[in-house]
Amino acid sequence: MNLLLTGGLGYIGSHTAVTLIQLNHTVVLFDDLSNSSKKTFENLTRIIDKSITFIKGNVCQTDQLLEILIDHEIDAVIHFAGLKSVASSVFYPLSYYATNVHGTISLLQAMHQAKVKSLIFSSSATIYGEPKYLPFDENHPTQPVNPYGRSKLYVEEILKDVAQADSSWRIACLRYFNPIGAHDSGLIGEKPSGVPNNLLPFIAQVASGKRKELQVFGDDYPTPDGTGVRDYIDVLDLAAGHCSALSYLKKTPGWSAINLGTGKGYSVMQMVEAFERATGRVIPYRIMPRRPGDIAEFYAAPDKSKKLLGWEAKRPIDESLANAWRFQLNLKT
Repeated sequence: MNLLLTGGLGYIGSHTAVTLIQLNHTVVLFDDLSNSSKKTFENLTRIIDKSITFIKGNVCQTDQLLEILIDHEIDAVIHFAGLKSVASSVFYPLSYYATNVHGTISLLQAMHQAKVKSLIFSSSATIYGEPKYLPFDENHPTQPVNPYGRSKLYVEEILKDVAQADSSWRIACLRYFNPIGAHDSGLIGEKPSGVPNNLLPFIAQVASGKRKELQVFGDDYPTPDGTGVRDYIDVLDLAAGHCSALSYLKKTPGWSAINLGTGKGYSVMQMVEAFERATGRVIPYRIMPRRPGDIAEFYAAPDKSKKLLGWEAKRPIDESLANAWRFQLNLKT
């Protein structure tokens, strides 16, 4: 298939691009480079050893998207582009709604005009909010507690309305839990701009000496060790999930929401200990107050993804952490 990946040079987009190309799909990467870089593009070409099309642009530029969809004869779109920090969204909600919601509407308008009706949306488990029960399945009430999660939920509702209005649309909303790890080569991985918002890149930067210590936000949650518990999924498992979703959409019209997670939660301190085991590095840390918008714990019920997509997470946590460390070491060379 000819595929457009918005946010294609981001953390998840770049790993998905590698996986898709290895399955003989043709990808066009579209990114504004606000949280990625041309270095990622260069490393992608090193991994796959062939040329890739990259176009710089913003998803709010509907005319540019329409031109790309037509010129490259795109069959389906995987929509990664968006702002993704829970903490930042609390302070800058308008930016999140402008980019995540309006940007998706712009993409949908271009797709409608180009008659491209297959879409995979990069959603988030944050749309569930405080757990009414665990693990989260796709029927759990959606009550996000921060603007980031609300922006993802609003997009899901828009996509549901689009699919209901026009039965020719095929849309899968993949609700990610917490992606970690890096490509086995160590050439691409998670490289946030500024201070990391996610746990693993922060740990890796502390281990490399770039940062003095890990800040652990809250040790008084109702969890086994008081720190937040999350479902951490390897980014290459996540990429494989998108490939499975593409196959699913070929035979399934309408709108679907599907969790992508492992079904198991790890606390912050468990992740620190696992990283130390996998790398042999000691991670100094300091307990900080809770961050606004954070939740004590969440992890997936992955049954639907296994049933509908034939997909499940396979990579062990130690392998994910070792690959993340290899990527961090490559950043220093």
